[in-house]
Amino acid sequence: MTDKRPADGRFLTLTELLQQGLLADVTVYGPVDRSVEVRGVRIADRLDVLDGLQPHTAVVLTALAASASWTVEMALRKAWEHAAACVVVAQGTVNPASVAELAERLGVPLLVVAGDAPDAAVRIASAVAQPEAGRTALLAAAARRIAEAGTNAPHIVSALHAVLPSTSVALVIPGGEVIAGRAAALDEHAGSVAVRVEVNDPEGGALAWLVARSRTRAAGWASTVQEILGLAIAPLTAWAARERLRAERTSRYASGLLAELLTRRRCGPSAGPSTLAPDPLLAQALALGWPLQGPFTVNVIRPAEAADAPEPLGGLLCAWWSRGGRGGPLVAYEGCWVAWAHQGEPADISDPLGRAERRLRAVLTEPTAPVPLAGAVAGPVNDLAGLGPALDDAVAAVRAARPLNVVRADRMGPARLLAALPTDALRAPAEALLAPVLRTDRDGSLLRTLAAWLDAGAASAVAARLGVHRNTVTARMERLRALGCDPDDPALRLALHLACRVLLEDPNSPDGPSAT
Repeated sequence: MTDKRPADGRFLTLTELLQQGLLADVTVYGPVDRSVEVRGVRIADRLDVLDGLQPHTAVVLTALAASASWTVEMALRKAWEHAAACVVVAQGTVNPASVAELAERLGVPLLVVAGDAPDAAVRIASAVAQPEAGRTALLAAAARRIAEAGTNAPHIVSALHAVLPSTSVALVIPGGEVIAGRAAALDEHAGSVAVRVEVNDPEGGALAWLVARSRTRAAGWASTVQEILGLAIAPLTAWAARERLRAERTSRYASGLLAELLTRRRCGPSAGPSTLAPDPLLAQALALGWPLQGPFTVNVIRPAEAADAPEPLGGLLCAWWSRGGRGGPLVAYEGCWVAWAHQGEPADISDPLGRAERRLRAVLTEPTAPVPLAGAVAGPVNDLAGLGPALDDAVAAVRAARPLNVVRADRMGPARLLAALPTDALRAPAEALLAPVLRTDRDGSLLRTLAAWLDAGAASAVAARLGVHRNTVTARMERLRALGCDPDDPALRLALHLACRVLLEDPNSPDGPSAT
């Protein structure tokens, strides 16, 4: 069979012939990665047929030419002399291992195929005559496999591996961690070609990357791989939409996933992308749109009234949070609702937690909030391993936050800690301790001065906080000491501080109607 240039002007390469899967169960001995053109096919039943061999021909051995190892060796030598593309022999006709070394030394690939050698010759001839048909068949096979995989990320990546031989594929989050597929897709090595396609989330933003790395650099192969990867984008987006819908239907699923993810990250050491096995928990979190690449800042909110438990409010809170594009997920966690978001480049933000505090305070004061809320922020943390401790810090801080206010976990002073204590159980002991003050403090000014002094510890700072003259503060402190409330007494200081906080936090208390 002589060569004839195809209609598109480009001949099939040996690499494309192997990668398109036209030959059943083929094993290659000698150089595997060959971009040499295959321009024709020659069936040889005798060795003398090879004397007039044309360059770039695939030689298919049958009958006497494939009857012994020495005949295959002679065919390899003649193929090398005439610059043939490859030698093909049927499985079982000869022991290929005995001639594999010669194929490697001569640089002539020996293809051992299952089935009849003449059938392989027909397949090769068909592919040579219409190289684009083989590519179309490969795309059709890929589309069929991906459709059979459904909306399941690991299954979709497995389907890509099935139709892309000699190629590693991985689904990678922006931080570089593999959530499905093979980590080898990220390993750069000489002679390979890498292809990346972006996978969008259901809202059109960036969800992840499909990365493929092939051991061949055959002309046109990179574009074929890119087109096949493109077939998987829509199913992966549908997978993410399905997972998000499932999470919206039940917040308990998201809460359980978060708890399991944090437990896994706390228990196991961090590993690089190439050494860490794909984590199904990360795949689920990615599908839900959870930020997985740090640094993170953490937000925590809770209903201001204790009676407003998070669970009945779950749907309202999640819908309200997502409508405003406030960043990150909103997940029930430890009796509160938590969210985290990528903070941006540290160089661009001098105080990332301060910015998070201001943003959350603006959110809590919106009139569309379903209930009055209190908030807290924590962080930043660099990765998922630090997310759990940051969430715990923010959850502890939010219990000290007043309605419509935000507390920073890194600035939890004594006043914040005292404000988090249960006031109902401590109100009676507080009134007993401060009874001498309460009997004479008609306008509540002494109580507020005592609390400010315990917070600030200096007359000038107290005066600035209360908006009075420094001498007024000094006079009030003398009266308080005369009534037995000396803030400098170590045995009384903590008790006085606690009692002031309890009474001043009580909205029904008559002991503080004025500002000063």
